[in-house]
Amino acid sequence: MTAPIVVIGAGQAAASFISRHVALGNENPVLLIGEEPHPPYQRPPLSKKYLLGELERERLFIRPLQWYAEQNVALRLDTRVATIEPDNKRVVTKNGEAIAYDKLLLCTGSSARKLPDDVGGSLAGIFTLRSIADIDTISAEFKAGRKLLIIGGGYIGLEAAAVGRQLGLEVTLLEMADRILQRVAAATTSEYFRNLHLQHGVSLHESTAMTRLLDDDGKVCGVELESGDVIDADLVLVGIGGSPNTELALSAGLDCDNGIRVNETCQTSNTDIYAAGDCCSFKRNGQSIRLESVQNAADQGDLVARVLAGEALIYTALPWFWSDQYDCKLQIVGLNHGHNQTIVRPGATDSSLSTWYYRDDQLLAIDAINEPKSYAFGRKIIEAGKNPTQQQVADPATDLKALALGK
Repeated sequence: MTAPIVVIGAGQAAASFISRHVALGNENPVLLIGEEPHPPYQRPPLSKKYLLGELERERLFIRPLQWYAEQNVALRLDTRVATIEPDNKRVVTKNGEAIAYDKLLLCTGSSARKLPDDVGGSLAGIFTLRSIADIDTISAEFKAGRKLLIIGGGYIGLEAAAVGRQLGLEVTLLEMADRILQRVAAATTSEYFRNLHLQHGVSLHESTAMTRLLDDDGKVCGVELESGDVIDADLVLVGIGGSPNTELALSAGLDCDNGIRVNETCQTSNTDIYAAGDCCSFKRNGQSIRLESVQNAADQGDLVARVLAGEALIYTALPWFWSDQYDCKLQIVGLNHGHNQTIVRPGATDSSLSTWYYRDDQLLAIDAINEPKSYAFGRKIIEAGKNPTQQQVADPATDLKALALGK
């Protein structure tokens, strides 16, 4: 009997691989091994509608459980892989079961970075937002009137702040950098969201570092800042980024560097092992990058299925992202790495605008805030490799649709 294609990890990349594998009519059996007790599910709604209580758990599932059985896809959930043995082409689970594979796909994702123990990182009442279990635990703590402290002013922290305020919590957010979103967005985008959160009652502290979390009989009760000031808290949410889960890959001897290194077909340094999603690093425009996004995970999973089916493809997908905060939608297309100029284009309303990132005369990326048309046409412009002048972009009278269609 032919050994199956084994997929380790049950996130978006795994789901996308399986969906494409089935759609292509590939008869090679697939076995998915996931640490959580759930089939693959959507992650973005976790810090938004699921935390708000507006989305039932089953609606997070990318496919209903019975679909996998109907498609001859075996699920081994609530199961952890202990080791990969490339020479024997098998994986061994933590309970000692050895499973042979024909090809192996690593979709191990990333883990939330945590605060070190010496500043109180192991106290009770400290949470991260990465899984259904995380949300189920923290949602019981999100009660009106309680004091929520968020450490980290990235998208996860800001989305959680919005949910906290919508549920009636007192929210304080600390960001060590000069401004929120400093690592990922221009000052214009940061300023927009700073003002948005201030308007909704978030106490926002930028250029603010903590010394330690305060301990009340083993439970966090606040934070001491470098300034000596103390902020009380009933619960703390840590949103300081994620680290790729590379432990299995490293133990199997695969090349890793801020993720599992893959080539343009998502193949690792072992010809029978592939990787997709948050766990892997790859080359884009000559630079090694790692992306934590639904788009990247879905597109890479899809690509691997096509490659294993014999299609001659390489990964060239254009990155895109989004964030929902209150009634505001941010849509991002492209990567702004290496930009040296930004152009702000006025939006259709007072609450909308877009920021266009350039490296000299080359358009790299766009942040569109409540500007779906700027996002949609800007995406077409970047996909087509066009570079409208900065004067054109800055002029609200410029017809973006005409630019996108080349008129």
